[in-house]
Amino acid sequence: MTNMLASVWALLLGIVLIMLGNGMHFTLMGLRGGIEGFTSAELSIVTSGYFLGFLSGAHYTPVLIQRVGHVRVFAALGSFISAALIAFTLWAEPWSWTVLRIIIGFCMSGVYVVAESWLNNATTNENRGKMLSAYMLAQTLGIIGAQGLLTLGDAANAALFIGASILVSISFAPILLSIQPAPAVEVTKPGGLKDLFNASPLGTVGIFLLGSIYASQSGMGAVFGSEIGLSANQIALFVAMLFGGAMLMQVPIGWLSDRSDRRIVICGTAFVGAAACGLGWMAQSPPAWLVVDPLVPIMGAAFFAGGMTTPLYALLLAYTNDNVPAEDMPAISGGLVFTFGLGAILGPIVVGLAMDAVGPFALWIVLGGTFLAITLYALYRMSQTDATPASETDAYVNLVPTASIVAVEDATNWAAENAEAAETPP
Repeated sequence: MTNMLASVWALLLGIVLIMLGNGMHFTLMGLRGGIEGFTSAELSIVTSGYFLGFLSGAHYTPVLIQRVGHVRVFAALGSFISAALIAFTLWAEPWSWTVLRIIIGFCMSGVYVVAESWLNNATTNENRGKMLSAYMLAQTLGIIGAQGLLTLGDAANAALFIGASILVSISFAPILLSIQPAPAVEVTKPGGLKDLFNASPLGTVGIFLLGSIYASQSGMGAVFGSEIGLSANQIALFVAMLFGGAMLMQVPIGWLSDRSDRRIVICGTAFVGAAACGLGWMAQSPPAWLVVDPLVPIMGAAFFAGGMTTPLYALLLAYTNDNVPAEDMPAISGGLVFTFGLGAILGPIVVGLAMDAVGPFALWIVLGGTFLAITLYALYRMSQTDATPASETDAYVNLVPTASIVAVEDATNWAAENAEAAETPP
């Protein structure tokens, strides 16, 4: 493990710095948007812009890399991200922020594709699972750490945006000064939605709904905090709880999924997410017996709702791959990433409109209802098909929704190979 980390420490450090800057900018949208008087619906469109750009970048970045190479694409995209972060303070209008978010989403997707291709080139079959886990941990730690940095400044001025831009800019130094030549990125064309649904109805529906949950949590969480009057520090803590729960829940949920019917784990995880959202909604009018600060159930709801979201992403990917032939996995994985992106574009808009119509606590109603829809659909699918024995399933891999198709394909291939190796007698 030590030798593995020594070979890619610069890449992982760069990823942490990138996520520090990107994590700051996600929360800053809600903080500064509230100061500028943007409505929830306007900020929801701004949020969706990022995921529209992210989905586009996943498609076009491999083409750019094939034309001009990894290093040039990586450096160019990083420059655009840094410039866009500063530009947020120059044009504080919903339409300009939406355009800038599309640009950042496109560039961040490309950065992930390039970084993950380098990471993939630096690993072997023996250490690939550990490397992927280290990469996902670096991403999550960066996002959580970004919330702490937000407490050092005031979202009303440009300092925090400049700080995020600086972090992204310097993140490229350790990566570009240490990388080895990487092979051309080859991303399999995603399969059609019809083929994807036929292969795994639960995986397709679940990943679409989960995309809406993840994007709403990460993009509208700060908007919710701003509208209910939380301080900047409390909003940063709220967002940190979302991702802190995800980091801590991955291991126990992954352990369960490798030892039981994954549909049961998917169902239970989604139900816990729905229950957590119910706790967050209750904080609006706490019952008389709840003699604690309303902030406590809100933070608890963030921890458990966020803690179920990321593991559900990995669960749905693993479950889908359990039910498709190995040769179809790359196309199916690409289709799932595309479907997740569609949900991520639409989800925040639904949440924003609901918050404008009903109030900020509508966030929990929409999120809870979506979690519950996953639960009910999983139960329905369990009544339609038999379970795949745990001994015949692929290994669970800790994946976060921010991973690009490169990491998803790599992870699914590793999971299949690892499961086959476990079945092969010595």
